[in-house]
Amino acid sequence: MACGGQHPTRTVPTQWAPDSATVRRAAGPEYDRGTVWRFFWGQHYRSIWATPVTAPVLHLATAVPGGMVPLQAGGSYQTRSLRLRAAGGQEYVLRSVDKDASAAFTADWQRRLLGGLMKDQTSVAQPYGAYVAAQLAEAAGVYHTNPQLVYLPNDPALGEFRAAYANDLYLLEERPDGNQTAVASFGHSPAVHSTGVMLATVRQRPSAQVDPRAYLRARLLDVWLGDWSRREDQWRWASFTKGAQLTYRPIPRDRDQAFFLFNDGFFTRIISWFVPKYQSFTARIRPGDIDDLTATARALDRTLLGTLDGEDFRQVADSMRLRLTDAAIARAFAAGPPETRASIAAYFEPLLRARREQLPDVAQSYYQLLAQEAWVVGTDQAERFVLSEDSPGRLRVRMLSHRPNQADSLLTERVYDRRETSSVHLYGLAGDDIFEFNTPNKSGVAVHIFEGGGRNQLRSPSQSKAGTAGITWHSRPGGTTIIAKQGIKVKVDADTSATTNARSWLTRYRL
Repeated sequence: MACGGQHPTRTVPTQWAPDSATVRRAAGPEYDRGTVWRFFWGQHYRSIWATPVTAPVLHLATAVPGGMVPLQAGGSYQTRSLRLRAAGGQEYVLRSVDKDASAAFTADWQRRLLGGLMKDQTSVAQPYGAYVAAQLAEAAGVYHTNPQLVYLPNDPALGEFRAAYANDLYLLEERPDGNQTAVASFGHSPAVHSTGVMLATVRQRPSAQVDPRAYLRARLLDVWLGDWSRREDQWRWASFTKGAQLTYRPIPRDRDQAFFLFNDGFFTRIISWFVPKYQSFTARIRPGDIDDLTATARALDRTLLGTLDGEDFRQVADSMRLRLTDAAIARAFAAGPPETRASIAAYFEPLLRARREQLPDVAQSYYQLLAQEAWVVGTDQAERFVLSEDSPGRLRVRMLSHRPNQADSLLTERVYDRRETSSVHLYGLAGDDIFEFNTPNKSGVAVHIFEGGGRNQLRSPSQSKAGTAGITWHSRPGGTTIIAKQGIKVKVDADTSATTNARSWLTRYRL
């Protein structure tokens, strides 16, 4: 039936301007389905996909001074992308406006049965949302790429990529990698790195860190835009050096799922109950939605936001709410194709204004979610983790760099309240680490110590059960021998692949 089967070959009428400088073409006219189909499978953004828009024609030889040459095909399971290099060394990427999620199927029978339906659900994405999202990121104070809508003709300069990439609409943007001192929206960073490089560096060097407030601002922007697809590879990291300190700030990329709209059909609403991360962009952000909207980057959030407390979350949210004025939101909708600007602005501006006012509450819910299980992650160097009772029901955790013949220097410090935090996980990674309890642990917060590699120590002044209750020492096979004091649990974890050192720690992430 119409729900299944392979999607028919895509042929889209293209109208060329007399001077051949632009074309007029719809991004996805095939998504313009009938009333019955829309009732069952959603209205989504079908009318926008079916609207012909004007796009400039991209000729690789003249696109920038000296031209561009294609280097490498790529993309996720939905998007086709093509990496380009300009004569001056700058790199760009073309990403297809149209997607095809059916490519995720590994079996032929799945593609035959459900391929057409999966292709049809491309219409849940707003095809020109990335252009608006970039302007809103600028207003929010978040780094961003600068996408442009272009049409790639059957250009001989495509070479071996000609058959697969010619004659379609693409998003053209700077590739955030390497030296980006010329790009203001990347902070004029002299070196932009992948998430894998960033994580490895901050775990190997105590003097390297991520700006946690900048990352929180970017994550609140994700929630505001309804962008739930923020896996680790969706980020790049601008680096800045000041003295011995290396600081990373995030560059979110690939806004394909911003303004996601899925639950407006009979069947798609039912599916959304079973796949809760498919959160639809509406005027209200329910507290229960925060978990699902942020789940894709949960490990990254716990790693990078662990030093911030509830007041930090409130301050960042308040700052964003003040920056995202009605005028700034209205200006953002000047981006994108002129044929769809008015209708998109009329629909989205009221929703964005309503969601903006909820940012402080969103930040509070987000903080409470992450605070339940807090992570404190060391490096491959030696650290000293010092735990003490701040006040009844509150646990203070300090992580210090531990260096021979030098005074220990403070790296991070935070107080955890048992009303918010049920457990704190300390990851020593490599290095000869010390885990030290200055006072008996009466906070009510469970402490899990993952020793990692190295020769590690556990120091506690108390031999009583009351003083060591709620502490679990997680050791690797053949690791540090801990003589369990009364109340301390010792657990030998057979799988320590993500807790031993900086390299193994990366296995926690989808990189």
